[in-house]
Formats: sequence, C-alpha cells, structure tokens
Amino acid sequence: MGVEERRQQLIGVALELFSRRSPDEVSIDEIASAAGISRPLVYHYFPGKLSLYEAALQRASDELASRFVEPREGPLSARLLRVMGRYFDFVDEHGPGFSALMRGGPAVGSSTTNALVDSVRQAAYVQILSHLGVTDPPARLELVVRSWISLAESTALIWLDGRRIPRAELENQLVHGFAVLAAVSAAYDEEMGALLRRVVAEEPADGPFGDLAGRLVSLVP
Repeated sequence: MGVEERRQQLIGVALELFSRRSPDEVSIDEIASAAGISRPLVYHYFPGKLSLYEAALQRASDELASRFVEPREGPLSARLLRVMGRYFDFVDEHGPGFSALMRGGPAVGSSTTNALVDSVRQAAYVQILSHLGVTDPPARLELVVRSWISLAESTALIWLDGRRIPRAELENQLVHGFAVLAAVSAAYDEEMGALLRRVVAEEPADGPFGDLAGRLVSLVP
C-alpha cells in the first residue's frame, strides 16, 4: 500500500474497533493485528494511539456531520425525521465511537477533540438553518436550533445506555421537540411567530407536527 492508502486503512480499522468497544480498551497491538501489520509499522504512520484516535474521530465527525445533509424537499418535519433516522443509524452502528467523540474519550479536553465536536454541531446548525430558509438568524432562533442539537446529542447518549426506548419513538420525539422549542420561543417573539406560522403552513395534517398538535389538543380537558 502507498503511505496515504495505509493511513486510511489504519484509520478505518481503528474506527471499526472503537465502534465496538471503548477506545480506552483498544490497544495498538489489536489495531496492528486487525490491519495485518506489525506494531512498529503502526507507529511509522502514527506517532501514538492518541494521534490515530484523533484521526479516527475526524473521520467519524465528518460522517456524522454528513447525516444532517438533506434536500430541501417536502415539509420540514419530514426532513427532520429523515435526518434523525440517519443520525441514529450512525449512533446505533458506532455506539462507543459516538460516545467517545461526544464525551472526549482518552483525548478528553484536547483542542483537537473539542474542535471536532464543535464542527459536528456547527454543521448541524448550518443545515437546520438552511432547511428553515434563514441566513441571518435572530438570537432566539439560534438558541432554539442549538438547544435542539444539544437535545439530540444528549438523547442519543442516554439511549445508548441500554437502548430501553424504541429508536423510532425517540426520533419522532426529537422532531416534536424541535416544534415545541420553536413554539415556546414564538410565544415571546413575533419574528419567531412568523417563522413558525410559515413552517406550519407547509405541514400536512398527518405529518409529525400535525401528530404533535393532535396529541397536545387531546391533553386539554
């Protein structure tokens, strides 16, 4: 293999191992064995486990950020639901790796790890604003979108601890959560109210947002 080809192979092998177990539990010897090379050769391409770990996190963060890319077609709720489906696909397939990325793992507190996590959150933020058709978000909208991204992240991390709630239920719940956060903000701000009315006007009655409205109405005596 060429130098870059071997590097990419090692990153892929490491990411696969980190996806099944905590990075703290994966040794350089295991990575070398899985790649079919010697331990010294791993160090030829990466100075240490931390640098290989950070390279694997870079690939994971790029892939996770790509899960938020969605064509602007159809109602917003349906788009968000598809995004959540792909997001939880990643979480489901790369549980320990996802936890390591979001919690820091052995590189906790490092500037590289923090930058990778921030890049995922920023990519998600930009994509959601794109779906809303907003380029210069007011402060309240920024708060809603960033709060929702944090909610999705924390929900996924909690879900990984036992997977006790059906995935589909959580994905719907998170889409509903976006609508609720926006509605609460709209109650205090006319600009947010206008945005919410525009979004709701494009929603079908049988879509996720319509389902939420029906559930809320059913709670009223």
